[in-house]
Amino acid sequence: MKFNKPKFWDYKKISIWSILLFPVSIIFLFVSLIVRIFKSLVLRKNYKIPIICVGNIYVGGTGKTPLASEVFKLIKSIGKNPAFIKKDYDYLFDEIQMLKKIGPTFLGGNRVVAINNLIMKGHDVAILDDGYQDFSIKPDFSILCFHSSQLLGNGFLIPSGPLRERLGSILRAECIVINGSKNLDFENKVNNYLRGKKLPIFYSKYKIKNIEKLKNKEITAFAGIGNPSNFFKLLKENGLNLKNTYSFPDHHYYSQKDIDKITKNNPSKIVTTEKDYCRMEDKQRQNCECVEIDLEIENKTEFESLIKSYL
Repeated sequence: MKFNKPKFWDYKKISIWSILLFPVSIIFLFVSLIVRIFKSLVLRKNYKIPIICVGNIYVGGTGKTPLASEVFKLIKSIGKNPAFIKKDYDYLFDEIQMLKKIGPTFLGGNRVVAINNLIMKGHDVAILDDGYQDFSIKPDFSILCFHSSQLLGNGFLIPSGPLRERLGSILRAECIVINGSKNLDFENKVNNYLRGKKLPIFYSKYKIKNIEKLKNKEITAFAGIGNPSNFFKLLKENGLNLKNTYSFPDHHYYSQKDIDKITKNNPSKIVTTEKDYCRMEDKQRQNCECVEIDLEIENKTEFESLIKSYL
């Protein structure tokens, strides 16, 4: 599913579009509540193995997949046999390929079926990449992801804004991970919803592994992810000479025309994200560098101890 996020979703002031679409957001909220109640009361399953959910309430671009990969490595390092759970949709091909590079990945239109298959294959921990809004599954440990550049956007529910749920849904999480810079105002806003509950907040940042290949060169970057601007900002923050940028819808599949538009008469070094690289054909990759990243978590020892306590 290609998705071009509306700009007004991240406006600090209320947009006329948010006002016009607000009645639809009320319907979205009402339908979501009905689905939640039905799944929670009728379909909800408990499992004998730990279920770790890495999710979000802001649509796209919060860093779920890289964080899920880090959680997998952590759990694997203590002798467990984890595996990923991912919805099997064509438009998620890029994220699925990234997970498969890290470890076993079980796919399905129904996560419950996928978890049962995972257990049958002898795995002892399930890691859900997304699924915070899937109330047919009761996670043992939920991580809620945000990006510091967007956080809650304009604060409205879909389609008036980018939120899949209201901020009060953080009460279901065991911790929050914010990718990017610290934001005390947001932390205070979160604490106002907690009603005395202690909810650890961690910060993470991306480190470019192959940065030496990109230094001292003019860079042209393109991305079709949830928030392409976050990728471009990362390149600038690492001191790279970013000259041109091209943004595409999330999960965009590149035609040769797209690539020609970027590369024609362009002497710059062409770079893109790992997700975008997965969606390109071999021929299209010839003159393009994939920016490889590692995710670094501040207070990592505390983060690891917290997860281990739920296994």
